[in-house]
Amino acid sequence: MYNILVCDDEKDIVSALEIYLKSDGYSVYKAYNGKEALKMIENEEIHLVLLDIMMPQMDGIETMVKIREISNVPVILLTAKSEDTDKVLGLTVGADDYVTKPFNPVELQARVKSQLRRYMLLGSGQTGKAKLRAGGIELDDKSKEVTLDGEPVSLTKTEYEILKLLMEHPGEVLSPNQIYEEVWKDSPYGIENTVAVHIRHLREKLEYNPAEPRYIQVVWGRGYKMCQEGN
Repeated sequence: MYNILVCDDEKDIVSALEIYLKSDGYSVYKAYNGKEALKMIENEEIHLVLLDIMMPQMDGIETMVKIREISNVPVILLTAKSEDTDKVLGLTVGADDYVTKPFNPVELQARVKSQLRRYMLLGSGQTGKAKLRAGGIELDDKSKEVTLDGEPVSLTKTEYEILKLLMEHPGEVLSPNQIYEEVWKDSPYGIENTVAVHIRHLREKLEYNPAEPRYIQVVWGRGYKMCQEGN
């Protein structure tokens, strides 16, 4: 049984999510602000977090940053339609996905299952080459470590899997939909700019000049590709 932490200051939303999640057999932990959520993550075995952005005491963005300091647990943001900027910021600081309120229960449950599947399969050994290289970037899939010119680079699970996918297909153009399907293990329904935000964050960590990327390059209108030698 997987343990899911739901964090939202609106108790009605927490109660509704608890009903949906328990119907799928999950164990639900509840928090009503960021501080409570962090304590629970530190003290309990949590497999996924549903995190509201707009909360008192500590909002979802600040909470997201602090979660990534202690855990790589998948995080799905709960956002309002008016919070587009916060969605992008949340993905940038380490969230894995988001669902817009008022959410569709079927979509929410599908995204939860997708994130849990990815999280639990990571490190299962079902990969190709153990080490992948592209110029100064090296990815070791056994240790789950990435280095740039010999220096370690810290990536979220989603960033890691996108990078691995691109490095497994050097020079091949992968569309955002392909990337989403392979990494999220889900149909690209309502992905908007989710992939683009993660690519941008990868560039910030791996490119000397993210505005002029040598490794992860865009092919306008088609998608992204990994340049093997960083040219």
